Amino acid sequence: MSTTLRLTSGRAEGSAAARRLRRQESIPAVLYGQGMSPVSVAVERSALRLALSGPAGVNTILTLEVDGNSYSAVVKDMQRHPVRRNVAHVDFMRIDLSEELTVSVPVHLVGNAKAVLSEGGLVDAATDTLEIITTPANMPSEIAVDVTNMQMGDVIRLSELTMPTGCRAAGDPDLTVVITIAGSKAPSAADAAPAEGAAAEEGAGEAPAES
Repeated sequence: MSTTLRLTSGRAEGSAAARRLRRQESIPAVLYGQGMSPVSVAVERSALRLALSGPAGVNTILTLEVDGNSYSAVVKDMQRHPVRRNVAHVDFMRIDLSEELTVSVPVHLVGNAKAVLSEGGLVDAATDTLEIITTPANMPSEIAVDVTNMQMGDVIRLSELTMPTGCRAAGDPDLTVVITIAGSKAPSAADAAPAEGAAAEEGAGEAPAES
């Protein structure tokens, strides 16, 4: 499924015009790709936020409506303000729904690694996202990695993952995706008792201080 997003063409160029546009809660953008010349456009900030609010996030397939024409597209890049971190510019890339593209997809850990937890360890994702190659129709919202059977010292690498149907991983097969981290357990009362008892015995052998 795609999400429709309306863009306005004919925006003025230049940094001053871009600042005015942002004050009006719109974002300067460009649409390019698939046999078309780049088109300078603007998109309402709230409309963009709503269009990308689904499970696929920034990988949402968009139907962009510009001057009576419709284009299938994805967000190729979003530039953010260095301080406020709000979106300052968007690159929309027109796509062919039957052709493959490379996208960045979030990693989501599922399951409970009881063997690791029992030893006071933790399971952690070594990377937040993975690059995958897929067609827009098969684009997943996340890559689920099952950690249920992990033991302390285990590592899950990219080559060990099962990709969703119609997807294949891009990048180094030896890339570490999930790791286990050794933790430290707080001493129990039983562990602390011998130490306290030994301290008491040592204290009993000491001569009282002279007054």
